[in-house]
Amino acid sequence: MSKVRLKVLGLSCSQTQSGAYALILSEENGNRRIPIVIGGFEAQAIAIGLERLHPPRPLTHDLFINFAQTFNISITEVNIYHLEEGIFYSELVCMNNGSYMKIDARTSDAVALAIRCNCPIYTTEQIIDKAGIVFNVSEEQVSEQPETAKKEPQPTATGTDKYEKLSVKELKKLLSKSISNEDYEEASHIRDEIQRREGGE
Repeated sequence: MSKVRLKVLGLSCSQTQSGAYALILSEENGNRRIPIVIGGFEAQAIAIGLERLHPPRPLTHDLFINFAQTFNISITEVNIYHLEEGIFYSELVCMNNGSYMKIDARTSDAVALAIRCNCPIYTTEQIIDKAGIVFNVSEEQVSEQPETAKKEPQPTATGTDKYEKLSVKELKKLLSKSISNEDYEEASHIRDEIQRREGGE
Protein backbone atom coordinates (compact mmCIF):
# COMPACT_ATOMS: atom_id res chain seq x y z
CA MET A 1 0.00 0.00 0.00
CA SER A 2 1.56 3.28 -1.12
CA LYS A 3 2.26 5.94 1.51
CA VAL A 4 1.58 9.64 1.08
CA ARG A 5 3.75 12.07 3.01
CA LEU A 6 1.90 14.86 4.80
CA LYS A 7 2.85 18.19 6.26
CA VAL A 8 1.16 20.22 8.98
CA LEU A 9 -0.42 23.19 7.26
CA GLY A 10 -1.90 24.86 10.33
CA LEU A 11 -4.81 25.06 12.74
CA SER A 12 -8.21 26.59 12.11
CA CYS A 13 -10.77 27.60 14.74
CA SER A 14 -13.96 25.57 14.74
CA GLN A 15 -17.04 27.50 13.66
CA THR A 16 -19.55 25.10 15.21
CA GLN A 17 -17.90 23.66 18.33
CA SER A 18 -16.71 25.94 21.09
CA GLY A 19 -13.11 25.21 22.04
CA ALA A 20 -12.53 22.89 19.05
CA TYR A 21 -10.07 23.28 16.20
CA ALA A 22 -9.38 21.71 12.84
CA LEU A 23 -5.87 20.38 12.32
CA ILE A 24 -5.09 20.76 8.61
CA LEU A 25 -2.72 18.23 7.07
CA SER A 26 -1.69 18.58 3.44
CA GLU A 27 -0.08 16.07 1.11
CA GLU A 28 3.48 17.14 0.40
CA ASN A 29 3.28 16.72 -3.36
CA GLY A 30 -0.32 17.60 -4.15
CA ASN A 31 -3.26 19.82 -3.31
CA ARG A 32 -5.38 17.52 -1.15
CA ARG A 33 -5.88 18.43 2.49
CA ILE A 34 -7.19 16.45 5.46
CA PRO A 35 -9.05 18.37 8.20
CA ILE A 36 -9.09 16.62 11.59
CA VAL A 37 -11.22 18.06 14.38
CA ILE A 38 -9.30 18.17 17.69
CA GLY A 39 -9.77 19.73 21.11
CA GLY A 40 -8.31 22.92 22.49
CA PHE A 41 -5.60 21.26 24.61
CA GLU A 42 -4.47 19.13 21.68
CA ALA A 43 -4.39 22.21 19.43
CA GLN A 44 -2.32 24.07 22.02
CA ALA A 45 0.24 21.25 22.16
CA ILE A 46 0.58 21.30 18.37
CA ALA A 47 0.73 25.12 18.24
CA ILE A 48 3.54 25.21 20.81
CA GLY A 49 5.50 22.75 18.69
CA LEU A 50 4.87 24.67 15.46
CA GLU A 51 5.97 27.94 17.02
CA ARG A 52 9.06 26.29 18.56
CA LEU A 53 8.20 27.61 22.00
CA HIS A 54 10.13 26.30 25.00
CA PRO A 55 8.10 26.42 28.24
CA PRO A 56 10.14 26.76 31.46
CA ARG A 57 9.09 23.25 32.50
CA PRO A 58 8.53 20.35 30.05
CA LEU A 59 4.96 19.76 28.94
CA THR A 60 3.61 16.23 28.39
CA HIS A 61 4.85 15.82 24.81
CA ASP A 62 8.23 17.34 25.67
CA LEU A 63 8.50 14.90 28.59
CA PHE A 64 7.74 12.01 26.22
CA ILE A 65 10.51 13.11 23.85
CA ASN A 66 12.98 13.57 26.72
CA PHE A 67 12.09 10.15 28.12
CA ALA A 68 12.54 8.48 24.72
CA GLN A 69 15.89 10.16 24.11
CA THR A 70 17.14 9.19 27.56
CA PHE A 71 16.56 5.52 26.76
CA ASN A 72 17.88 5.81 23.19
CA ILE A 73 14.46 5.50 21.54
CA SER A 74 13.87 7.56 18.41
CA ILE A 75 10.58 8.20 16.61
CA THR A 76 11.33 7.59 12.95
CA GLU A 77 7.88 8.31 11.50
CA VAL A 78 4.17 8.72 12.22
CA ASN A 79 1.61 6.73 10.25
CA ILE A 80 -2.08 7.61 10.01
CA TYR A 81 -3.09 4.13 8.95
CA HIS A 82 -6.85 3.79 9.43
CA LEU A 83 -10.04 5.85 9.20
CA GLU A 84 -13.34 4.61 10.59
CA GLU A 85 -16.51 6.61 11.31
CA GLY A 86 -14.60 9.88 11.13
CA ILE A 87 -11.88 8.73 13.57
CA PHE A 88 -8.27 8.68 12.39
CA TYR A 89 -6.02 5.97 13.85
CA SER A 90 -2.28 6.57 14.08
CA GLU A 91 0.90 4.88 15.25
CA LEU A 92 4.43 5.92 16.12
CA VAL A 93 7.19 3.95 14.42
CA CYS A 94 10.10 3.88 16.87
CA MET A 95 13.60 2.46 16.82
CA ASN A 96 15.59 1.22 19.78
CA ASN A 97 18.96 -0.53 19.48
CA GLY A 98 18.32 -1.35 15.83
CA SER A 99 14.84 -2.79 16.42
CA TYR A 100 11.66 -1.17 15.13
CA MET A 101 8.40 -1.12 17.08
CA LYS A 102 4.98 0.46 16.58
CA ILE A 103 3.05 2.28 19.30
CA ASP A 104 -0.65 3.13 18.99
CA ALA A 105 -1.37 6.85 19.46
CA ARG A 106 -4.08 9.43 19.04
CA THR A 107 -3.50 11.35 15.84
CA SER A 108 -3.25 14.70 17.64
CA ASP A 109 -0.58 13.31 20.00
CA ALA A 110 1.28 11.65 17.14
CA VAL A 111 1.38 14.91 15.17
CA ALA A 112 2.50 16.90 18.25
CA LEU A 113 5.37 14.45 18.73
CA ALA A 114 6.27 14.39 15.02
CA ILE A 115 6.64 18.18 15.07
CA ARG A 116 8.92 18.06 18.10
CA CYS A 117 11.22 15.34 16.79
CA ASN A 118 11.02 16.53 13.17
CA CYS A 119 10.00 13.13 11.80
CA PRO A 120 7.82 12.54 8.71
CA ILE A 121 4.05 12.01 8.84
CA TYR A 122 2.48 9.54 6.40
CA THR A 123 -0.96 8.28 5.51
CA THR A 124 -2.25 5.89 2.87
CA GLU A 125 -3.54 6.75 -0.57
CA GLN A 126 -6.84 5.13 0.41
CA ILE A 127 -7.31 7.43 3.41
CA ILE A 128 -6.43 10.62 1.56
CA ASP A 129 -8.78 9.61 -1.27
CA LYS A 130 -11.57 9.14 1.28
CA ALA A 131 -10.93 12.07 3.62
CA GLY A 132 -8.94 14.51 1.53
CA ILE A 133 -10.40 17.77 0.25
CA VAL A 134 -8.99 19.08 -3.02
CA PHE A 135 -7.82 22.66 -2.59
CA ASN A 136 -7.37 24.98 -5.54
CA VAL A 137 -3.78 26.21 -5.24
CA SER A 138 -4.77 29.58 -6.72
CA GLU A 139 -6.97 30.30 -3.71
CA GLU A 140 -5.72 32.02 -0.59
CA GLN A 141 -3.52 29.69 1.46
CA VAL A 142 -4.11 28.72 5.09
CA SER A 143 -1.61 30.37 7.39
CA GLU A 144 1.40 28.25 8.29
CA GLN A 145 0.97 29.43 11.87
CA PRO A 146 -2.10 28.58 14.01
CA GLU A 147 -4.87 31.14 13.94
CA THR A 148 -5.40 33.05 17.16
CA ALA A 149 -8.49 35.05 16.24
CA LYS A 150 -11.82 33.32 16.12
CA LYS A 151 -13.83 33.82 12.96
CA GLU A 152 -17.36 35.13 13.15
CA PRO A 153 -19.79 32.20 13.46
CA GLN A 154 -22.15 31.74 10.55
CA PRO A 155 -25.92 31.66 11.27
CA THR A 156 -26.50 28.16 9.90
CA ALA A 157 -28.34 25.13 11.20
CA THR A 158 -26.50 22.43 13.10
CA GLY A 159 -26.03 18.77 12.26
CA THR A 160 -26.61 17.11 8.91
CA ASP A 161 -30.25 18.30 8.67
CA LYS A 162 -29.18 21.46 6.84
CA TYR A 163 -27.89 19.34 3.95
CA GLU A 164 -30.94 17.13 3.48
CA LYS A 165 -32.77 19.44 1.06
CA LEU A 166 -29.67 20.12 -1.04
CA SER A 167 -28.79 18.14 -4.14
CA VAL A 168 -25.33 16.61 -4.59
CA LYS A 169 -24.57 19.35 -7.13
CA GLU A 170 -25.52 22.01 -4.58
CA LEU A 171 -23.49 20.26 -1.91
CA LYS A 172 -20.42 20.27 -4.14
CA LYS A 173 -20.88 23.98 -4.75
CA LEU A 174 -21.20 24.55 -1.01
CA LEU A 175 -18.08 22.42 -0.47
CA SER A 176 -16.08 24.66 -2.80
CA LYS A 177 -17.35 27.73 -0.95
CA SER A 178 -16.37 26.28 2.44
CA ILE A 179 -12.88 25.50 1.19
CA SER A 180 -12.58 29.00 -0.26
CA ASN A 181 -13.57 30.41 3.15
CA GLU A 182 -11.04 28.07 4.82
CA ASP A 183 -13.83 26.52 6.89
CA TYR A 184 -12.35 23.03 6.82
CA GLU A 185 -14.55 21.61 9.54
CA GLU A 186 -17.70 22.50 7.59
CA ALA A 187 -16.07 21.20 4.42
CA SER A 188 -15.39 17.85 6.07
CA HIS A 189 -19.08 17.49 7.05
CA ILE A 190 -20.20 18.34 3.52
CA ARG A 191 -17.65 15.92 2.06
CA ASP A 192 -18.97 13.14 4.33
CA GLU A 193 -22.55 13.85 3.25
CA ILE A 194 -21.59 13.72 -0.44
CA GLN A 195 -19.74 10.43 0.09
CA ARG A 196 -22.72 9.00 1.98
CA ARG A 197 -25.10 9.82 -0.87
CA GLU A 198 -22.84 8.74 -3.69
CA GLY A 199 -21.98 5.55 -1.84
CA GLY A 200 -25.68 4.74 -1.52
CA GLU A 201 -26.42 5.31 -5.17
